[in-house]
Parts: sequence; C-alpha cells; structure tokens
Amino acid sequence: MSEAAETDWLTIVRSAGAAVGLDVDQAEPIQVSENAIYWLPGCVVARVSRPGQLSTARREVNVARWLEASGVPAVQVVPDVDQPVDIDGRAVTFWRELPPHHRGTPTQVAAVLKQLHRLPLPTDFDLGEVAPFVRLEERIEAALASSDKNRRWLRAHLAELQQRWEKLPEGLPWCVIHGDAWVGNVAAMDDGLVVLLDLERTSIGPPEWDLVHTAIKHSSFDWITAEQYVEFCDVYGHDVTEWAGFELLRDIREFRMTTMAMQAASTRPALREQAQHRLACIRGEHGSRPWVGWEALE
Repeated sequence: MSEAAETDWLTIVRSAGAAVGLDVDQAEPIQVSENAIYWLPGCVVARVSRPGQLSTARREVNVARWLEASGVPAVQVVPDVDQPVDIDGRAVTFWRELPPHHRGTPTQVAAVLKQLHRLPLPTDFDLGEVAPFVRLEERIEAALASSDKNRRWLRAHLAELQQRWEKLPEGLPWCVIHGDAWVGNVAAMDDGLVVLLDLERTSIGPPEWDLVHTAIKHSSFDWITAEQYVEFCDVYGHDVTEWAGFELLRDIREFRMTTMAMQAASTRPALREQAQHRLACIRGEHGSRPWVGWEALE
C-alpha cells in the first residue's frame, strides 16, 4: 500500500484547521491522491501537500496574496490565517472556495497570461526561477510498471533535454510565469470572471513556457483546432511556434506528460496502455505530429 493510501488525511486537516481557528468538524474530501483537498464549512478549501513541501506551500501562499494585491484574478487564500500549517511534515493551506465554474477556453487562458506576464516582479519575496525538470527523475524511478530498458531510455532522454535547455535560444523577456498554464488551471465563472488556479509552479522564466501548453494541444495532439490556436495567439499577441526554442519546450512538455502517465500507471493498471502509447510517440514510433491517441488522465 502506498504512503498516500495509508495517510490519515482527515486527522491532518482537522489538526491544521483547529490550529488556526477554522471549523473542521464537517470536513469532506474532494480529492485524495499523493496530496489531498478537503471542503470545510464557510466556503473554505483545505489543501494538504506531499511531505517536505512546506517552503513550496509558503511561496504559493505568498504568490496568491501578491496576485490579489496586483489585481490579477487568481485563487485566493483565506485571509487573516497564518499559513501554511505544518502537520507532521505536510503543509496545509486554506483557500476560498470558488463559485460554480468550468475550465477556461484557450482565449481565456491567453488573456489571463497576458495580464500575468506584464506584472513587475514582486519585491517582498523570492519567486525563484522556472524548474522545467522538477520531479522528473522521481517520476522515472516511480514508473515501476515499465521495463528497465524503458527507464534507461527515459533517463538518457532527460539528460539530453537538460543539455538542450542550457542552450535555450533568446526569446521574449523573462517575467512572472504561471508554470503550468493549461486550461484545467484556468477557471471560468458563469459571470465571465476567469481566475488562475494551482500557483505551485509560479516563478520567473520565459513566457514561452506558459504559451507552449496551448501550442502543443494543436500541433502535437490536435486537441484544439487551428482556428482556436490562431485566436489564442491573437489574444496574447505572440505565436510561440515561430520561436527557435519552441521545439525544445514542446519536447520537455511532452516528456513531462509521458512520465506523469508512466508513474500513474504503476498504481493504476488501466493507464498502462496510455503510458506506453505516449512513450512510443516521443520515441518516434508513431510518426510525425499530431499524434492520435493521447488521452487525458482520469
């Protein structure tokens, strides 16, 4: 049984909520995996991190408060709460519950990224630089359902990508980036308000790192139409596919998506076929892009 499955998430949430004076008696799980999200009375959502993520959670809280003060629509922390709360090595943070919403469209993603990328850098805390290869080594080692041969190839390909990153061509000026700017991390409310979610990867880096998410949905997977991608570029004002560094960022993104599936397949056999398909694609075994058969992980 995995560490996550053995974790008493409810006890952690109740301990953290009690420490900061929040009502936790009726806490209910929303999502539980390697971390956990719980609903609390009073339109509060509690998030429990993986072990050892206290500094990351503290930075995410700082980012949320800074974005709120800067006027960029993003998920907001519960005010007047000293957080994150450390419970046995897991960071617990508390957020305002969003009203009914759905995933944003590519043009909505473009609009909020354009606003984010124009912000001056924060002066009262350190965002740090983008980390394109964070957790990839751990994902490869955790891909236990895959063969040793496949894991050796993944390690070699990771080393190649890291070398290419050191020679990243010059592009748009580095700025504040979201770090994981796909449509699932942009929530659209019924009244038209669009907010950024999941601020864990917010950092300083090339804005193209955010833009490539949407670009590959068209060029690599055909998940959005050419017309949708043109609209995305028109709203943002830039087409990342015309940049000399596009192929590198594309390859890193596809690699991250592949290793995520391979790690997940180790504990969820239903995902093994999808993981192997992704691996075959990035190894060049299914021809040129766009590839068919890439499916969202449920």
